[in-house]
Amino acid sequence: MSRRDQQKYLDYLKRCEKKLTPKESDEYKMFVKRHKDDEDFDSVSMRRLKELYDKYYTAPDKSKLDDLFRKKED
Repeated sequence: MSRRDQQKYLDYLKRCEKKLTPKESDEYKMFVKRHKDDEDFDSVSMRRLKELYDKYYTAPDKSKLDDLFRKKED
């Protein structure tokens, strides 16, 4: 995985930081420190980061966008 993916996952998890369990929060803080030190994550760390991201990621509801583009009927 690239550094770009690391940044994407860490940025999203920052928004979800309050939802993390204490153990996950500690792991997240460790990932942030390693990222600041410009270290590339090994495969195990990257897999764990992706698992955290997948656990807390919620896809945006695109059905609400359809209402914006419909013509209003009187």
